[in-house]
Amino acid sequence: MFWIPLALVCAFSLATTDALTKKVIPKYDIYLLAWIRNIFAAPIFIITLFLLKTPHLDIYYFLTLITGLPLEILSVILYLKAIKLSPLSVTMPFLALSPAFLIFTSYIMLGESPDLSGFAGILLITFGAYLLNLSSFKEGMLAPLKAVLKEKGSVLMILVAFIYSITSNICKIGMNHSSPVFFASSYYLLFTVLLTVFVKKKIFNFPWFKPGSAISIKSFSLIGLFYGLMVITHFTSMSLTNVSYMISVKRTSLIFSVLYGKLMFGEENIRERLLGSIVMLIGVVLITLF
Repeated sequence: MFWIPLALVCAFSLATTDALTKKVIPKYDIYLLAWIRNIFAAPIFIITLFLLKTPHLDIYYFLTLITGLPLEILSVILYLKAIKLSPLSVTMPFLALSPAFLIFTSYIMLGESPDLSGFAGILLITFGAYLLNLSSFKEGMLAPLKAVLKEKGSVLMILVAFIYSITSNICKIGMNHSSPVFFASSYYLLFTVLLTVFVKKKIFNFPWFKPGSAISIKSFSLIGLFYGLMVITHFTSMSLTNVSYMISVKRTSLIFSVLYGKLMFGEENIRERLLGSIVMLIGVVLITLF
C-alpha cells in the first residue's frame, strides 16, 4: 500500500506548485513561467534517468513522444493562463472533469467503455461544478452555469482537462512500451527542451542576475522542486497499483488547491467551492474505482 502515501505526496506537490506559481505569476510572462516550472525540475529528471536502466524502446514509445508533447505544450500554456486569470478555488476543481472526458477518449483511443458507476460519476462531477458558484443561484437556476462561462480561467481549465484526457491515454501507451519512471523522466525532459526552443527569446531577455533576482530564483527553485516531485511520485505510485486507483487519490489536489486559495490569497466563497470540489472528487472516485 506504499502507493497511497506516494499519491498523496503527488497531490500535495501539484497543489503547492500551482499555489507558488500563482503567487509569482503577476510578475512574469506565462510562457517564461511554463519553462521555469520545467527547467528547475529538470535536474530531478536527469538524475532519475542516470540512475535508471534504459528499458527496451519500440516505435510506439517514440510515437507517444511525437503526439503527446505538442499537446503538453498547449495544455501548460492554457493551464497557467487559467490560474492567472481566475482564483485557484474556481479554476482547479475543473481538473476533475478529466476523468469524465476520459470515459469518451479512452473508448475511442483504447477501446475502454464506461459502466453505470462511470455515468453516475459524470453526473456528480457536473453537479459539483454547478455547486462551485452556488451563491449566484438567487439570480436563477442557470446562474451558476453562466458564472462558470464568465470566468475565463474556468473555461480554459475545462479545455485543459479535455487535453489531459487525451494525453493520459497517450502516456499510458508510452508507459506500457517503456517503464513508468523512465517514461516520466524522458517525456518531461524532452518537454523542457521543446519549451526552451519555444520561449528562447524570453529566456535570454530575462534579467536573471540583476539585483532582486535572487528572490525570484528561490521561488523558481521551490516551484521546480515540487513540480519534479509531483511528476516522479505520479508515475512511481502509478507503477505500484492500478492507474485508476492512483488518479482518484491524486485528485485530492483539488481540495488542497481550494484551501491554498483561502490561506494564501484570501479567496471568497470557499465553503461552496470546497463542497463543490468534494462532490466532484466523489464523482472521480465513482468513475475510477467502481
